[in-house]
Amino acid sequence: MTIFPDNRILISKYVISRFFSFPLTLLNNIFFSDADMQTKYRLYLVLDFINGGHLFFQLYNHGLFREDLARIYAAEIVSAVSHLHANGIMHRDLKPENILLDSDGHAMLTDFGLAKQFDENTRSNSMCGTVEYMAPEIVQGRGHDKAADWWSVGILLYEMLTGKPPFIGGNRDKIQQKIVKDKIKLPSFLSSEAHSLLKGLLIKDAGKRLGNGSLGGEEIKRHKWFKPINWKKLDAREIQPSFRPEVAGKHCIANFDKCWTDMTLSDSPAASPKMNTNPFVNFTYVRPAASFLKQDSPLC
Repeated sequence: MTIFPDNRILISKYVISRFFSFPLTLLNNIFFSDADMQTKYRLYLVLDFINGGHLFFQLYNHGLFREDLARIYAAEIVSAVSHLHANGIMHRDLKPENILLDSDGHAMLTDFGLAKQFDENTRSNSMCGTVEYMAPEIVQGRGHDKAADWWSVGILLYEMLTGKPPFIGGNRDKIQQKIVKDKIKLPSFLSSEAHSLLKGLLIKDAGKRLGNGSLGGEEIKRHKWFKPINWKKLDAREIQPSFRPEVAGKHCIANFDKCWTDMTLSDSPAASPKMNTNPFVNFTYVRPAASFLKQDSPLC
């Protein structure tokens, strides 16, 4: 399937369609309805409704997570990212807003609009991601590979354990300077195992970063902080997080901020198409003709 870099919908569809059978279902499933998901000028992306809220929403309400709870979330994220990497995909925008919690409290990775295929011998030079979670090699424009995702996982873990990312304050340029130059400051209330893992993930030299060796994500899974995790049970969803969001039915929206749920529904702006042209030429998904228009239809 061809990926068109300027179209976030198709990139997302490509990634999700490849990993639909991932046992942990940590990757938010995407589906298209032939009947009504493509209009004359627009193609719509439809995702499963995961109503436990964003990790950011729950973290904001809790302040920070205990290590035992953060360990399960981090393990589920590591498992999902490892699976992406094993299939040649970098996420490149890992952050709390892109981690959803389902009604049972399990973490699910979403928003693959910046995801990119890679191989072990190439590097990407795109400046992409959310600044607080960007790896130093992205900030410096030195080219990046899958190790940039592991840096973001480290930032996520730091934020879960302390309540805020390690490099914040000031404008975008100042944050980028801190990412490149400042040493990580680890609170004394964290365990020595957590210190060790964070130091390994937040090494500024991507080549030395935990997870970027020959074992990949397995190197992170074997870290002593994850010793309590049974990875087979984790992938089978047999480890229940100690926190379960309050969800009053499958349509409950209480775990999402009102700034989103009260937002007026509207289509994204789109340029007026040229007359007599098909705006979906070369798209890898085109809505099939209605069944009664198909030549093999019994009505024809």
